This record gives sequence, C-alpha cells and structure tokens, in this order.
Amino acid sequence: MSTYGRPYLIVLGNEKGGSGKSTTAMHIVVSLLSEGYRVATIDLDARQKSLTRYVENRRKFCETRGFDLPMPIERVVPRSEYRTADESEADEKARFEAAYSDVADSVDVIVIDCPGSDTFLSRLAHTAADTLVTPVNDSFVDLDLLARVDPENHKVVGPSLYAEMVWKARQRRSMADGASIDWVVLRNRVGTLHAKNKERVEKVLNELTKRIGIRYISGLSERVVYRELFLHGLTLLDLKEIGGLDGKGLSMSHVTARQELRSLMDGLNLPFRREKVA
Repeated sequence: MSTYGRPYLIVLGNEKGGSGKSTTAMHIVVSLLSEGYRVATIDLDARQKSLTRYVENRRKFCETRGFDLPMPIERVVPRSEYRTADESEADEKARFEAAYSDVADSVDVIVIDCPGSDTFLSRLAHTAADTLVTPVNDSFVDLDLLARVDPENHKVVGPSLYAEMVWKARQRRSMADGASIDWVVLRNRVGTLHAKNKERVEKVLNELTKRIGIRYISGLSERVVYRELFLHGLTLLDLKEIGGLDGKGLSMSHVTARQELRSLMDGLNLPFRREKVA
C-alpha cells in the first residue's frame, strides 16, 4: 500500500483516438513495475481493450519465450447493458468501484485507461484521478481537444468540451475529499513538427497553463519500435532485459527512446516517486 493509505491513481484520458494513450499507459505501468512498485491496470474501454491486450501479449511472450518480466494485475470494466440512464450509471459505478476494491489492497498504483469518447465510466475515472495524463499529438487538430483557437492570431478563444469536463471533475473531486487533480498534457510526436507550427503550439499551451491549469511535458516520438513492441507486450525498458527484439541488443534509436521515456516519467512528477528519491 502506498504512503497515501490507498493506491495512487494515474488516469489516461483523451476523447480523441490515435494519440498513443494505451502505449503511454503501458510504458508508465512497466516503468513503475521496474522501480519495484506494485501496479494494477483498469481498462475502461471494454470494446477495444488496447491496454489489456498489451498486458495479455506480454504474458504470452513470457510464457512462450521463458522470460520472467514484471506483470501488473489487470481488470476490465465493461459498460452497462441497462437501458435507462439512471440504472446504467448506477451499474457502471458499482462495477468501477468493485474493480478498484478488488485490487486496492494489493497494489501501490492503479493505471486507468479511458475510452476515446465521453462516457460515464470515463467521467468517474477522471474524478478519481490523482494524476490525469492526456496524450495529444502536437498539432492544432489535437489541441482542439483542449481549447478553441483563433486561426488568425492563434489565441485561445475558450475551453473545449473535454477541458470543461475535466474542470467539472476537478470541482467534484475538491468537494468530495479536498484533493486536487494534477493534469499533465503529454506532447507526443513533437519532433515531426515544422518549427513555426511548433512555436505556435507552444504559445497556445503556455496560455492554457494559465487558463485551465495544465502542465505540459514532452512524451513519446513517432517510432516504429512502439508498434512492434505492442505485439509482444513489451516496452522499451524490456529490450535490454531480453537482448532486443532481434537478439542483437539495443540500437541507438532504442537508447534514445529509453531516455525519452525516463524524461517522461520524471516530467510526470509523481509524488510517491519524489518521496522515494528523498
């Protein structure tokens, strides 16, 4: 059990697909496992189950190749089949709480992967988050998830529907237990941007830091290795342990990507990791 008297909750949330949410979630999970933390995953996207499939692929890889890699406990929370909103929401709340209670006494951290749409389960998870991680591709297409931007001067006109949902989640959390939610926007694929566009994106993110209370950090670059690793349930942290995907060790690209991941984890500034270092 963590020093908080309960597991620390890291929620991966984004209402737009293709941002690298599940890949980021799995790398956070394995990073924490490699540091000795006990970790559980709760997948709220019971249709796609990308994070759960990642874990299942990892288990199969270990079984077939004879490796003993650290594993999380995984749970999936399906959406309710009730037809009325009241019954459905009560059922999903019970399912979410049951999944949490099932692992809470056994782990230090729970990583929750939300679906790429606005659902009741997703809103429950956002309200429960200690750290909310929102991966976005570093472009104005994805920034539209956070705010409406004037096309002429690139100033923020107002928050998006997703930003308003997070704001309400923060209000509910504060009223419930006085706690705050640390909202971290993860800038993925930054290296592919044109310099001028990158500068404009940076300007908008700086304004959003003041207006809606985000922190933004660099995330994962566009690398073929991430897509390859999913099929084996592996992360960059596992490659050194298994001698690389092809048995030829780590390439310079892998080494650079591992440093990228270390910077990401440090940028999340998770309080229990700071306490461990101190």
